[in-house]
Amino acid sequence: MTPSRFALTHFPGARSERMGIRAEERNPLIMNLRDIHTPVLLERCVELLGPALESDDALLVDATLGMGGHAEAFLDRFPCARLIGLDRDRDALRIAGERLSRFGDRVHLVHTVYDGIADAVASVGLGAPTAILFDLGVSSLQLDVADRGFAYSRDAPLDMRMDQSDGITAAEVVATYGEGDLRRIFERYGEEKLAGRYARAIIAARKEEPIERSGRLVDILVAATPHAVQRAGHPAKRVFQALRIEVNRELAVLEHAIPAALEILPVDGRIVVLSYQSLEDRLVKREFAAVSASTAPRGLPVELPEHAPRFRLLSKGAELATEEERAVNPRATPVRLRAAVRIREDA
Repeated sequence: MTPSRFALTHFPGARSERMGIRAEERNPLIMNLRDIHTPVLLERCVELLGPALESDDALLVDATLGMGGHAEAFLDRFPCARLIGLDRDRDALRIAGERLSRFGDRVHLVHTVYDGIADAVASVGLGAPTAILFDLGVSSLQLDVADRGFAYSRDAPLDMRMDQSDGITAAEVVATYGEGDLRRIFERYGEEKLAGRYARAIIAARKEEPIERSGRLVDILVAATPHAVQRAGHPAKRVFQALRIEVNRELAVLEHAIPAALEILPVDGRIVVLSYQSLEDRLVKREFAAVSASTAPRGLPVELPEHAPRFRLLSKGAELATEEERAVNPRATPVRLRAAVRIREDA
């Protein structure tokens, strides 16, 4: 049986090619993982982005493609829509490519970090996107494949890179950062109250032997945590979040990605962002507030057209998953959804 084909662009380097998934490239373990992936807030995302995907030239950019759950649903429901899917994780691109191969030329996959959204879209050459989706944070694939090192509940090498072909690992951060830097990232990215205590414990432990696996790091953190605090939640949760954000530069990337995405949307173009922790959501809230507010100087009697807001918010604050969805899909529990539509061009 000849495998279906899809369009794949490796970026940067802007090289496009037609590429099929050969039988020997399929990883049965990874292919099974796609079956357990449940897209978060799918129906609400369809409701919000749908009006921008009904035209013949509709183009959705899924800036965090993952295993393609959201993308597949959109392509099924909007038969004229085309997709540009971005991801830094090569395993995710491979799975999504197989999953979406039945859509043929409607699908274009790009290997890039999502702050490269403008260049990636330009490299595909399909024009401006009419809808953009960001589903932030760690993906189901990264959590569920134990040897990626993202989950504190499983012993694995301390990697945590979303793109395993590039960058520093969590083990290297733990091995080389000084006490002050470890404390800083635990406080800033994990909002961890025991940041100093954990940083000191890691420094002391690594003098005895390297901390190369998640299991050992968890043991160190648990041992450093007062029993009363342990009852409030797993001691490793916030530290692992902080390490993941540091390794993948998630907030720095997001800080550039949201303005870049807003910039390339045309009038009536829509954007939805799903965040899973407060630092991400605050950043998205700030960027959306800036483009949906008037820039008229205070006291000006009449708002000039060039001062009018460029976007209108489609969500009232941050929307949460319903109790029903959280029960079916626990990973929807922390999600915060924000959405906006472009209402005018730049002055």
